[in-house]
Amino acid sequence: MSDHESTYVPKTAIERWMDTRLPIIRFGMDYANLPTPRNLNYWWTFGGILALCLMTQIITGVVLAMHYTPNTALAFESVERIMRDVNGGWLIRYVHANGASMFFIAVYLHMLRGLYYGSYKAPREMIWIVGCLIFFLMIATAFLGYVLPWGQMSFWGAEVITNLIGAIPVVGEPILIWLRGGPAIDNATLNRFFSLHYLLPFVIAGCVVLHLWALHAAGQNNPVGILIPKDRQKKDMLPFHPYFTVKDGFAIILFLILFAVFVFYQPNALGHADNYIPANPLQTPAHIVPEWYMLPFYAILRAIPDKFGGVVAMFAAIGVLFVLPWLDTSKVRSMRYRPTMKTFFIIFLFVCFGLGWCGAQLPDAPVIGSFKTFTLIDGDLNSYLWLTRFLTAYYFIFFLVLMPIIGLREKPLPIPATISEPVLSGDAEQKG
Repeated sequence: MSDHESTYVPKTAIERWMDTRLPIIRFGMDYANLPTPRNLNYWWTFGGILALCLMTQIITGVVLAMHYTPNTALAFESVERIMRDVNGGWLIRYVHANGASMFFIAVYLHMLRGLYYGSYKAPREMIWIVGCLIFFLMIATAFLGYVLPWGQMSFWGAEVITNLIGAIPVVGEPILIWLRGGPAIDNATLNRFFSLHYLLPFVIAGCVVLHLWALHAAGQNNPVGILIPKDRQKKDMLPFHPYFTVKDGFAIILFLILFAVFVFYQPNALGHADNYIPANPLQTPAHIVPEWYMLPFYAILRAIPDKFGGVVAMFAAIGVLFVLPWLDTSKVRSMRYRPTMKTFFIIFLFVCFGLGWCGAQLPDAPVIGSFKTFTLIDGDLNSYLWLTRFLTAYYFIFFLVLMPIIGLREKPLPIPATISEPVLSGDAEQKG
């Protein structure tokens, strides 16, 4: 698909003038006419959904910034004023708050699709790496935004997470002081977080352009996971518009229905009740937890008994995704034809859900009621802490051990020669 030639022909004098100076119209038309594998399923619609989520967050965020006051004495009241006194403020705030959760739902499904179908393999490594960078920036942006309402969970979440940075040897303390604007979380901290939270979505938008650029150069993957030869492109590919724009549009409508259910009927279901209490540095909440989409990484952080080791493990859980194209040694992309790896992938999904669940629990709470088993030095073997450690171990084993070894030893199923041909027993061509 990287060899796709432009078919756009400027028809008016203005188009010709623009085309010789800033060919943005050509770029848009070429993307609409981009040859796309005809067998893409609905898992490929999350790219369009994510674009919609990003635009929604930027637009609502800009409007909220017009009314928000980044001051520790006024921030909580300014959010409440938005909800009560600004015309449509309640709707804008709920769309923005729930939009973050919708954004992460879509991005997790998008990444899991890429993981299952091997969309990170050559020649699409840069697509995956830029996507992981977007994911990291999303986490940073979401954390910064979580602090801005200046409720109890906002303040103490910022206290816990920023303290982790101080655990980094040598450079941790200076970075912590710079980020907070002083030795403690105060007005300077809120101003910094507000500025960065406003800036980072535009950085994400720039990375999305790079993501699309890399996609345009390397081409789309497909559920079969085979490269489409030039002589098959007319049979195995269709223009992106109108075939896949219609498909994306239908998926977006369904996604918006889910989005609307939360905004209008359960606007606070994905948040924390303590964040409706003004921040109080003298009163620590009974249980400090981040938003649900950060819970798996928070669980990994708590799984390590050493503070600095926990920080390393948490960032390594994200960092391992960046090197994934070189960890998977299999020549077959799609796990549809890798039964052994598919089994471990399904286990990996349950592990991710388990980490999220453990991240929301008290680490020393018993897993099975008050049942007590024999104890170790660190506490009860039946606690969430030990379950979290087991799940954390599998998370890293999946990427660092299983992927390289199974990729070398697994015997994949026969793969069809083209995406439009069925798999025939005995004569299907093995391709990566």
